[in-house]
Amino acid sequence: MLLKELTQAFGVSGFEDEVSQLIITNVKEHADEVFVDALKNVIVLKKGKGINKKKIMIASHMDEIGFMVLSITDKGYLKVRNIGGISIYMSVFNKVKFRNGIVGIVDYQDSIAEAKGNDIGKLYIDIGAKSKEDALRYIAVGEPAAYVGDYVELPNNRVCAKAMDDRVGCYVAIEALKKLGTPYNDVYFVFSALEEVGLRGSKVAAQRIKPDIGVAIDITGSYDTPQGGNGNMMFGQGAAIKIMDNSVICSDKVVESMIETAQKYNIKYQLDVLPSGGTDAGAINQSNEGVLTGGISIPTRYGHSPVSMVDMFDVNCCIELVTHFVDKEFKF
Repeated sequence: MLLKELTQAFGVSGFEDEVSQLIITNVKEHADEVFVDALKNVIVLKKGKGINKKKIMIASHMDEIGFMVLSITDKGYLKVRNIGGISIYMSVFNKVKFRNGIVGIVDYQDSIAEAKGNDIGKLYIDIGAKSKEDALRYIAVGEPAAYVGDYVELPNNRVCAKAMDDRVGCYVAIEALKKLGTPYNDVYFVFSALEEVGLRGSKVAAQRIKPDIGVAIDITGSYDTPQGGNGNMMFGQGAAIKIMDNSVICSDKVVESMIETAQKYNIKYQLDVLPSGGTDAGAINQSNEGVLTGGISIPTRYGHSPVSMVDMFDVNCCIELVTHFVDKEFKF
């Protein structure tokens, strides 16, 4: 399955090449143009037929959080820094894999039970090396690593894997592109790089495309676990139409149009107000002279971990919403 391939590909921020090649392979037969920019964004154009067509940018980021080797100790342990939003508590005793296939175990130099804050500097990776010289046979300073997290199918059409953030968004965009035919609008599907380190790829892509409307497809929280939290989104309640997160307050016009589309096509939906975090929507919204921006989110449990979980019913609702939203005539 494509979602399995996407999640299992290596694509830490700045090192998205394996993911981008997989995406290009799956979109090239369905696109009018495909190109890659200097930041490694994959930009896929599907030309529209409408008389009053607009340019719509649909952004899903390819990159995942990870680690980079800072130094190697005399005993062969790898000291690391984070690439994106790493939690020490999610990381300890988990496996990571480097680009060359070397696998290591993450640990913390003190008692993790007594850790205060999120001191990434106390993490290290054990690849089984006997010494610094031995470790250097396998890994160099500057090498990136990603979590190991197998794609597992669970009961009730739910799946978990590493890198759901945001390979599930990439999956939604690819499947929507396949279903589109010839849309009313010119649709630019942007598979962005470097989102986890500051929405960098989408900022550059939006400056290039100059869209009339921008939409970020990304994960959001799911607040139906015993842990709960201050959020509205739940598994099995459909596509989450974003209202606000820390990076954007979405355009009323875009939000209302998404709700109208969902109701017209009987697509189950819920409203997404994310208490924290941000998406590519924030960068698109502030690009050029400002862009009308919205978001379509996939409720996700255990985000930024090796075992992020989604409900495929919600994923399929997102595919339907994207497909119909970009294929309508906008009056604004």
